[in-house]
Amino acid sequence: MFSSPFSDKNERDLGVITLTDEQGRSLECYLEDSLLVDGKEYFLLLPKDSPVEFFVSCSKGGEEVILIEDDTTIEQVYPIAQAVLAEQNLELKCTAYTLTVVGNLPSMEESDTFTLEIEDEEELEPEELQLLAKFYYEDQEYTIYTPIDPLLFFAQKHISGMMKLL
Repeated sequence: MFSSPFSDKNERDLGVITLTDEQGRSLECYLEDSLLVDGKEYFLLLPKDSPVEFFVSCSKGGEEVILIEDDTTIEQVYPIAQAVLAEQNLELKCTAYTLTVVGNLPSMEESDTFTLEIEDEEELEPEELQLLAKFYYEDQEYTIYTPIDPLLFFAQKHISGMMKLL
């Protein structure tokens, strides 16, 4: 049986760690686990709020979608996405490393799930996503999804005490 190098205790009791990106945005994360290797401390972190991703439809009927990673496009549709999510009592936040929403996510319906095939080196890693909202901007359909599986970050604590995302 495989033995994990991470500790067995629940690290959420250790509190919340804040990651900060180059733009000064922050992301609060629960400390899920920690690991000490060669005198260096590493941490497994889970965002407190639910991460979200924006997609744009590139075909009629929305069968083909493209993940929006361009900051300019995200900035353009952000106010609309914010309003659409507010109708569901979800607050959209522009946080470090990922957009997030605060609030109770709607219950998941099978028809509201989407499998995204991500090319990672030579393998395909499917990611299951839950639909939160749809909206239109400049005659294009946009969708907002949240990952079904938790988004985890791996970080290292530097001598300065700051966390660096790995």
